[in-house]
Amino acid sequence: MADSKKPLILITNDDGVYALGIKKLIEAIAPLGEAVVVAPDSPRSGMSSAITCVNPIRVSLLKEEEDLKIYACTGTPVDCVKIGIDRLLNRKPDLLVSGINHGSNAAVSVVYSGTVGAALEGCIIGIPSLAVSLTDHSPHADFSEAAKFGKSVAEKVLKEGLPKGICLNLNVPNIPEVRGLKVVSQTTGRWIKEFEEMQDPSGKSVYWLIGEFFNEEPDNANSDEWALTNGYAALVPLHVDMTAYNFIEKIRNWEK
Repeated sequence: MADSKKPLILITNDDGVYALGIKKLIEAIAPLGEAVVVAPDSPRSGMSSAITCVNPIRVSLLKEEEDLKIYACTGTPVDCVKIGIDRLLNRKPDLLVSGINHGSNAAVSVVYSGTVGAALEGCIIGIPSLAVSLTDHSPHADFSEAAKFGKSVAEKVLKEGLPKGICLNLNVPNIPEVRGLKVVSQTTGRWIKEFEEMQDPSGKSVYWLIGEFFNEEPDNANSDEWALTNGYAALVPLHVDMTAYNFIEKIRNWEK
């Protein structure tokens, strides 16, 4: 029987329950407490905070052993968090960790990422939450450094907690030895040249999402892209409240 005094940790991702990234995350994080994994049954990248509204969601128990349960869910990453907390867990988790994502979720990618979307959902519910990503899209990437830094930050969050409405976004560069951890801000930039046009067998155009990131502040040493480029893991605190408080007073006159 699981020890109720151990921290309860909810683990999810957007690459799917069978991805190598979440396997390595489980190996790193599960020993910190009682772990419950609820992850999509197949890849759900780019889902952001999408939820399933029309179709029913199914959940299958894949593995159960002492202090570890693994479920596959037919929904999105946010669905996994919601259904895990609402139906599968017997108490509120002490920590939510999402990842390890195959590919960077730095800069504006936080807007699109299902990995970050899951962490934000945990944050909304009031769970200290962390998203972890590696800057390598390969299904066979080396996740050892990402797992090490993810575990280190998770331990700090379990010990110290996080303020209400704030979660963490950790990105780790794809290098053998990361130089260290930097707490930084989200890089200002955008994706450009986002689609490649091809022809299908009938001669009609089809479009593949590709793109490249245009960094508007490449020399900003306090940004996540700079940290990653220079061999550091980048930790960015995010908040759910998207209100632009510094702009409110400038448009007060619109009320008239």
